[in-house]
Amino acid sequence: MAQASSPSAFRQLVRAGRFTAQTAGQCPGFTQGNLAIMPSAYADEFLRFARRNPKSCPVIGMSEPGDPSVPELGQDIDLRTDIPGYCVFRDGRMVEEVPHLRELWREDLVGFVIGCSLSFEEALLEGGVPVRHIEQGTTVPMYDTDRPNGAAGRFGGNGVVSMRPMSAAQAIRAIQITSRFPATHGAPVHFGDPAEIGIADIDRPDYGERAEIRPGEIPVFWACGVTPQQAIRSAGLPFAITHKPGHMLVTDVRNSHLAVL
Repeated sequence: MAQASSPSAFRQLVRAGRFTAQTAGQCPGFTQGNLAIMPSAYADEFLRFARRNPKSCPVIGMSEPGDPSVPELGQDIDLRTDIPGYCVFRDGRMVEEVPHLRELWREDLVGFVIGCSLSFEEALLEGGVPVRHIEQGTTVPMYDTDRPNGAAGRFGGNGVVSMRPMSAAQAIRAIQITSRFPATHGAPVHFGDPAEIGIADIDRPDYGERAEIRPGEIPVFWACGVTPQQAIRSAGLPFAITHKPGHMLVTDVRNSHLAVL
C-alpha cells in the first residue's frame, strides 16, 4: 500500500482508491474516527443516543445536512470518499460494502464522526504496551456483547467492544494511559472472562480478525465505535451508512489535543 506524509495526503490516497486497507498505525499522532451517516430526520435522535452512550459513541465532529465536509476535523475532508470502506444499511440491514459514496450521497444526509480506539494506540505503544493487531498487521478484533446500550427513541441495541490481549501489568498500564482519552473511548470497559459480557468464542470476532492471546495474557476490552451499527439495526433505519470496521477517517486533529490530563 502507498504511504502518506500527512493526514491530508493520506486522505488523498484513499480518495484516489490507492489505499483500501484497515487504518491502524496510519498517520501516527493523528486522531482517527468512526463514521455514522443517516438522513437528517434521525440526526437529533441519534445525537441523544450518542450522549447517552459516551464510552461507545464520543462524537468529535458532525456535518451539516447535505454537506460532506467536517471543517473542525480537517479543511479538505470529504465524507463521501475519504474512508477506505463503507457499509450501507437499508431497513436496518447491512446490504453492501462500497469503496465510496459518490453515487449514494443525498442532500438530506448528516455525518457523525465518532472517536476511535485506534487513536490511543500510539499512546499505548509510547507507554511500552504492545498492540497485537498492529504487530500482526491485522484488523483489531471486535465483538457484539449482551450489554444493552442506553436507548434514545428508536436507537438502542447492545454495545460492541474491541479487544487487545495483554499481560496483567500491561493491562494496568493501559487503563492508566487510555483514561486520558475519553474522546476516543477512554479506559477499558471489561477485562478477563469474555463470557461475562456475552462473548461465546474469543477466537471468532464478529468484526475484524482474530488476535493471538498468548500464555499469561488476558483479553482487555474497550467500548467500540461499531456500536452505532447495532443501533442502526435496532432502529431499522430505511437508509444509513457507516465505516467498514477497522477502516477509519484519519483527521487533522492531534491525539494529544484530546488528552484530558
